[in-house]
Amino acid sequence: MKYCFFTLFFVFSTHLLLAQKDSLKIGDKYWEDQLYLNISYNVLQNQPSGTEDSGFSYSFSGGYIKDVPLNKRGDLAVGIGLGYGFSSFNHGLQVIDDTTIELQNAITNNKITLHNLELPIQFRWRTSDAVTYAFWRVYTGVKMTYNLSNTHSYILNNQSIEFSNVSFFNKFQTGLEISAGYGAFNLYGYYGFTPIYKDITIANENLNSKIIKFGLIFYLL
Repeated sequence: MKYCFFTLFFVFSTHLLLAQKDSLKIGDKYWEDQLYLNISYNVLQNQPSGTEDSGFSYSFSGGYIKDVPLNKRGDLAVGIGLGYGFSSFNHGLQVIDDTTIELQNAITNNKITLHNLELPIQFRWRTSDAVTYAFWRVYTGVKMTYNLSNTHSYILNNQSIEFSNVSFFNKFQTGLEISAGYGAFNLYGYYGFTPIYKDITIANENLNSKIIKFGLIFYLL
């Protein structure tokens, strides 16, 4: 039911925003790209020595960005947003308990699932005007995330093991993001500045795993 409500709200909001733009004329002040949807392939970098890559990792997110033009033409702007993000990682590490993580050993289906609150802050350049729907754009800035929940799960000896909201997971993270393209389809990249774990060592090596994402992002009015 909640997914139906979200879909209806998203469609209704999009309809209102499109109707608003249809009433504008060239030279009017306007706002662009206030809704976003993103799907990405995830990579964990700076993993400990001996870590095995254990499969496909992905994420998707969506939200609202307040667009604030910096000039009358509207080709320069800043955007401040709020959204929700889901990520799934196959990560090659094994949570032993709420305070311990090691290199994985004799386990399968080893995953992290994350639910995050997102706060993107962007500098925006585009070739748009008040009545143009398709245009070139380059948006870049910082995305801050707050982790709402994290789950580490795997199968050991045919038994499902799960740890939720482990204490060493870094709830506040930041990273650089960039998107560029024309029209609806835009390339997207994210480079994490903050390690996903804090105060953890493996074999006297600091655990410094960070997130990189590559994918597509779709902007709507």
